[in-house]
Amino acid sequence: MTRRDAAALAAWTALLALATHSVVRYRWWIVAGYVVVAALVVALAWTARDDADRTPPRTGAWVPSAVLAVVGLVHLTVTPFSYLDARALSGVQLALGVASIAAAGLLLPGRGASRVLAGAVALVGAVASGALVVVGDPAPRIDVWVILQQAADATARGESVYGREWVGSPGISDAFAYLPWTAVLSAPGRWIAGDVRWAMLALVVVSALAVAAVGRWRRGAVAAAALLLLAPGSSTLVEQAWTEPTVLVGLALWAWLVRADRAWWSVVPLAVALASKQHVVALLPLLAVWPRFGWRRALAATGGAGVLMAPWILADLGVFWHDTVRTMLGLPPLRFADTLYTLVLNETGVQLPLPVVGLVVLGVLGAAVVTLRRHPVGLAGLLTWCAAVLFAANLVNKQAFYNQFWLVGALLLLAVAASAGEGAVPRLTGTVPRGRPARRPRPGGPRAAASAPPRSSAG
Repeated sequence: MTRRDAAALAAWTALLALATHSVVRYRWWIVAGYVVVAALVVALAWTARDDADRTPPRTGAWVPSAVLAVVGLVHLTVTPFSYLDARALSGVQLALGVASIAAAGLLLPGRGASRVLAGAVALVGAVASGALVVVGDPAPRIDVWVILQQAADATARGESVYGREWVGSPGISDAFAYLPWTAVLSAPGRWIAGDVRWAMLALVVVSALAVAAVGRWRRGAVAAAALLLLAPGSSTLVEQAWTEPTVLVGLALWAWLVRADRAWWSVVPLAVALASKQHVVALLPLLAVWPRFGWRRALAATGGAGVLMAPWILADLGVFWHDTVRTMLGLPPLRFADTLYTLVLNETGVQLPLPVVGLVVLGVLGAAVVTLRRHPVGLAGLLTWCAAVLFAANLVNKQAFYNQFWLVGALLLLAVAASAGEGAVPRLTGTVPRGRPARRPRPGGPRAAASAPPRSSAG
């Protein structure tokens, strides 16, 4: 665990604690807290360098356990938003809190063999709490769940999810505002177990496994995976059927394949992520200028996403555009979202113009691209930049909520896992550069003379 990793985990803890308390309330100090955390994330990204050929200084092996213990206390003391009754919600908090503290103990230094058990404890806690919220709240009063349930039914009938009226939706009722693979990835939960939220829970579990694999199952990576499973507010994420797991699973599998030197194969999960939600496209410039991925693979992923979305686009381009672009741009500000946009709106009554929002996002994105071109970074540094860009976009978003900040936190955990998996690659001095075979000295030549043992002066 490096000092940078410790700082990233501190940022993650503060971010998720704030985000948990933010549902569904606006507080100016929550926004201020987000700004401080965002500044820390940008600083970590700005100072990141490539650690692939050196061993970064390791310190604080106890930090992951400390963070998990703090997460356990957050679960036990901060009540997340839920439609569950008080008794059921207490059970969810207890399951997550106890699992977090138990995993913290198992990951203490000197207990290397306990990593598998710590991961298992985190998995059981996450699945148990997820099952409690799905069973305890069989029909959450949120438009996302209603839309995804009915979208799964429409997909099973071979019908498009666009241009439909959603029956009983308490919010959006005339558009599927996501890209189509959000429906594809969530539908199996409905088809197999009657509820799309089972699929969302499964996607979080797969993402956590990918996080651990990115870090080669080392202590820091297992801790990052456990934190993803037991994140503060995770029960609310599952209960509300928020769709960020459909994006994270693609990005996590992309990172795992890149780490495994399967960069071309990583194009596939990246294409799925791009075909799931619109804002993933903001990460493409970062991946395109990163030498280990490059613009050719970024272009291939974009084309792959187009192919994945083609059936819905070709069915009715006008309806697709209305649902995924015009609807998103036309959504009203969410006054209890904790962003700079809503802070200005709630405190002054002024709505930030779209060009101002765009300039902020493009400014951070441009700074990230320029920095990545000038200073090579490893996978951990790239993922930190991805988190920073999405964080900036969230802060000026008129509707950013817990789920968007959860995704930023998940990218930070991916970065920590990637850092844990970056070991020293020793450079042997005097070795022959790759592609240039060593010359064999000629018999009697100068090299042979130089390398021959000295003759004895005795006759």
